[in-house]
Amino acid sequence: MTDEGTVATIRRGLALSPELRPGLAGTIGLALLQMAGRVAVPIAIQQGIDKGINAPGGPDPGVVLVVVSLTLLALVISTVCGYLMTRRLFTVSETALGALRSRTFRHIHDLSMLHQQSERRGSMVSRVTSDVDQISQFLQTGGIQLLLASGQLIVSTVVMAIYSWQLTIVVLLAFGPAILVIRLFQKRLATVYRTVRERTGVMLGTVAESVVGATVIRSYGVAGRTGVRLDSAIDDLRTAQQKALKTSVTSFSSGEIGAGLALAGVVVAGTLIGIDGGLTVGQLTAFLFLVTLFIQPVQIATDMLNEAQNAVAGWRRILDVLDVEPDVADPDDRGVPLPAGPLAVTFENVSFRYPGGPIVLDDVDLTIPARTKVAVVGETGSGKTTFAKLLTRLMDPAEGEVLLGGVPLTSVRFSSLRSRVVMVPQDGFLFDATVAENIRFAEPELTDDQLRMAFVELGLADWLSGLPQGLETPVGERGEALSVGERQLVALVRAYVADPDLLVLDEATSAVDPATEVRLQHALDLVTRGRTTVAIAHRLSTAQAADEVLVVDAGRVVQRGPHARLLAEEGSIYAKLYASWLEQTR
Repeated sequence: MTDEGTVATIRRGLALSPELRPGLAGTIGLALLQMAGRVAVPIAIQQGIDKGINAPGGPDPGVVLVVVSLTLLALVISTVCGYLMTRRLFTVSETALGALRSRTFRHIHDLSMLHQQSERRGSMVSRVTSDVDQISQFLQTGGIQLLLASGQLIVSTVVMAIYSWQLTIVVLLAFGPAILVIRLFQKRLATVYRTVRERTGVMLGTVAESVVGATVIRSYGVAGRTGVRLDSAIDDLRTAQQKALKTSVTSFSSGEIGAGLALAGVVVAGTLIGIDGGLTVGQLTAFLFLVTLFIQPVQIATDMLNEAQNAVAGWRRILDVLDVEPDVADPDDRGVPLPAGPLAVTFENVSFRYPGGPIVLDDVDLTIPARTKVAVVGETGSGKTTFAKLLTRLMDPAEGEVLLGGVPLTSVRFSSLRSRVVMVPQDGFLFDATVAENIRFAEPELTDDQLRMAFVELGLADWLSGLPQGLETPVGERGEALSVGERQLVALVRAYVADPDLLVLDEATSAVDPATEVRLQHALDLVTRGRTTVAIAHRLSTAQAADEVLVVDAGRVVQRGPHARLLAEEGSIYAKLYASWLEQTR
């Protein structure tokens, strides 16, 4: 990555955080005052030595006292300014980066399910956690330090030149090779720290996957293999970090060598100049202090360079996400709401394929009347779930158009779509909260009494009363404190209180025991009553209860009609599916 590329990345990164701008002038002003206080100390020392200690008539305590007092005042002002500057910087940077986290998370959430599924979860999480943390660390400790270092470098160089241009040349010559080495390694640091950020994302994803999949890992006795995979990810991160540290240490060491050469050169050359060139003891002493002030920014720059490149790598990964345009975009103000009343569903010559894969849905053309209960059945991989995702606009078709109530889905505002169309997925995902809080995701204003009434209306009051704390029962992470069937019951109540006009059920009873299925089926009958319902059916008992059945095979709708009629068609795909299902249930 070139210097121009790094600067462009930082510029874009800062542009994403406008919250950094308020008070920036004040922060820079405090930084300049702190820097001025530092540079004033060598000047005061020179005056104290030449006009106080080495005064023509002997030491002058009054001058020394005045110089010491002024030096102390400069140090106090410098310290106070440094404290105020740091406090302002921490406050502003945390506010700005908190907003950046939120902005990045919202953008990730706006990306289509297709894009999210193509990315490692840990990599996406690391962008709003560790990547932003690296930027925060740089802004709070490195950014202002680099600014101060640059100013201190310029001011100390000017003051050194005023004292002795010859000694200033000695200092610059001593640091010339070091600066060239630093610039060379800066380009390498940009590459190695980007690798570090990428390896961090992979490691976080591997750890998260191992924790979430702990049950499967233990069930299959593959803890050893999982450990090897995790160790490999950690080792890759360690190797990348070691490579980055080796590169940065080389850069830092060059600065140390330059510092040593500069101090040695000033002492030797200053002694020689002082003999014949009229350089006083105070001026030479002050010059040595100024060399220290010159060296400090160079050492800070080499150290902060590591933080800067790490932050740039983090910014670049965040920008990589923010640069991805959502392929399922909300038309927002340009969109229209869904028409009031029951919703009919229309697929007009819809086709879909996943990137690099075969066609999943092929030229689907159908209409589902409003208030109709339809079951979609077919073999695994036939395209049923894709049908549901297109219907709820979690993805957009490659060809054709999906309409609800006669309105193309691509023209419907998300606010209207999500309030009128609800999907209950197969896994019945619940958040780590109570039963009541999970249901209120659909309707936040519902009271406890209204929630209890919803359970009563669905015939689930006895199940609710059997929970340890009723509505306040914690469901655990991903709802794992409840059984699969119980999670589906809560998901159904959540869909019921949302009161959608179109309900999409993705195999909602596919993984429950027969007793729970009876309870679920009763609740489903009540939830789906009077509204358009599309159920992706694994168990064909769902198809029996539907008004109409759609049979999908190899991405095409090959049969359509009531259960009884389709079953009567001997040798048909539906008849074979039904016979196979009956055999499994015996």
